[in-house]
Amino acid sequence: MSDIAIQVKDLRKSYKSTEVLKGVDFEVRRGEILALLGSNGAGKTTVVKILTTLLKQDSGTAVVNGFDVASKPGSVRQAISLTGQFAAVDEILTGRENLIMVAKLRYLNNPRQVAEDLLARFGLTEAADRRAATYSGGMRRRLDIALSLVGHPQIIFLDEPTTGLDPEARIEVWKNVKELADGGTTVLLTTQYLDEAEQLADRIAILHQGRIIAGGTLEEHKKLFPPAAVEYVEKQPTLEEIFLAIVGKKEAI
Repeated sequence: MSDIAIQVKDLRKSYKSTEVLKGVDFEVRRGEILALLGSNGAGKTTVVKILTTLLKQDSGTAVVNGFDVASKPGSVRQAISLTGQFAAVDEILTGRENLIMVAKLRYLNNPRQVAEDLLARFGLTEAADRRAATYSGGMRRRLDIALSLVGHPQIIFLDEPTTGLDPEARIEVWKNVKELADGGTTVLLTTQYLDEAEQLADRIAILHQGRIIAGGTLEEHKKLFPPAAVEYVEKQPTLEEIFLAIVGKKEAI
């Protein structure tokens, strides 16, 4: 099996007369976290929708887990899971019932045990029999990610998973995402939060005006920045400074 989990080449998508993706190229290796970083409207969610078979590209290719998303969408769906910007939990059901329902939809053996294991893993056992409508934002997001893990998908897409969460809840989600990657799961994370990409990502791709304008590790991105200014100590550029420098440079061309 190839060590490339996701491969995107010259991906293009327009909505009426607006070209959103103008030839996007990137790869995600198995077991790594790639952060797709960009401002609102950069096209991050459009990329995720194409890769998860929810939207068809106009041209270009996207291969997920060895399958072309356009010609083999069913095979792609069996290997992936998606957590969108808003928690997709059934608020009428309890946390346990949500997990059991998804386990049954995936035709898993012993769905109740699957639910118990995930409730324990995400620290939701005490709240398991409460309706999801009573959960805090952080708890709902943890339940949402737990739902994504039912059936052990090989690749998980997290589309701005911490939008609207308070700092404590964001840190909880970061911990969960790191644990996913440590367990061998491939994660594609979209975010507009620079600190989130800096904390989580093995590699970072910057999407700007419909194109990937820079990609690599944080250290590789730092090399694109002017040498650190030395005062009393060496000042290392933050990811925010790198991002703004790259985007500003491209706009000036």
